[in-house]
Amino acid sequence: MLTVVCEKPGSLLALDRPKPERAPGETLVRIKRVGVCGTDLHIFNGNQPFLEYPRVMGHEFSGIVEQSEAGSGLEPGDVVYVMPYLSCGDCIACRQGKTNCCVRIQVLGVHRDGAFTEYLSLPHGFVLKADGVTLDQAAMIEFLSIGAHAVRRSDVQSGQRALVVGTGPIGMAVAIFSRLRGAKVTVLDTREDRLTFCKQHLQIDSAVLIGADDKQQLEQLTQGEFFDVVYDATGNAKAMERGFEFIAHGGKYVLVSIVRDTISFSDPEFHKREATLMGSRNATVEDFRYVEQCLRDGLIPDAALNTHRMALSEVTERFTTLLDPAQRVVKAIVEC
Repeated sequence: MLTVVCEKPGSLLALDRPKPERAPGETLVRIKRVGVCGTDLHIFNGNQPFLEYPRVMGHEFSGIVEQSEAGSGLEPGDVVYVMPYLSCGDCIACRQGKTNCCVRIQVLGVHRDGAFTEYLSLPHGFVLKADGVTLDQAAMIEFLSIGAHAVRRSDVQSGQRALVVGTGPIGMAVAIFSRLRGAKVTVLDTREDRLTFCKQHLQIDSAVLIGADDKQQLEQLTQGEFFDVVYDATGNAKAMERGFEFIAHGGKYVLVSIVRDTISFSDPEFHKREATLMGSRNATVEDFRYVEQCLRDGLIPDAALNTHRMALSEVTERFTTLLDPAQRVVKAIVEC
């Protein structure tokens, strides 16, 4: 089977690997769609903190059940998507239902080989039926779920002000689910094309371009009170540190992105606000099912989000084009 391997930063190889054998307790999935994530771009660039090379990338994917076993609830031909965070089930986080931050987590495409290939054999519990959604939509559930999890974790309320800093796909997902909860959503970014996309397709309330007067604009939008919830989705340490400036008194700051760096902030500024600082990592099965329902209900502009496509056989040649801001990529999908 065709498999694309990132052997080292900046280098992709197309290899012919044996089709995997299904082990007991596993389902063999024929992969049909793979979303390209910011994590994949970080792996290619060599700045993903939890990874060793070589690695088969890809953790946002859908497919068709090829083989399963009695009692799995899965049948050959079922359309499925995969929860790529393989959790242990018995650590301190898993015992609390926080499988997204399992102590021994194995994320497909990061800690172990992922979906830039034609088949994967995976434990039944992480293979979920895609009821009433397309293969394309099913491949988008993972990245959307990260946004949904961050919003659920923040418990943003209807009528509250939410600021999303960084409008990549994860930031867009945060904006979508904040709006669905009734928040007044503002997005902040350096890229005018991304801000325009958010205004055209995500029904956000305001968009501000990062520049000399951006804080003044945010202040004016909120009558000087700033934001009940601020979400960082930039993957930039300086941006993460700056985001503390935008929290309203009594507000929350949710760090959705991750960086290798140590970040710092002014303790007096943090304390006088009695602010809440939260990390948000991955998502849980509840988030996945919620996103699936939102897709069925037509609440997510998934067709607009999918801006680029390529075949698995084209990945080695075309992958670098996804790094070019001039291409205006939001979500690229690889067809297997």
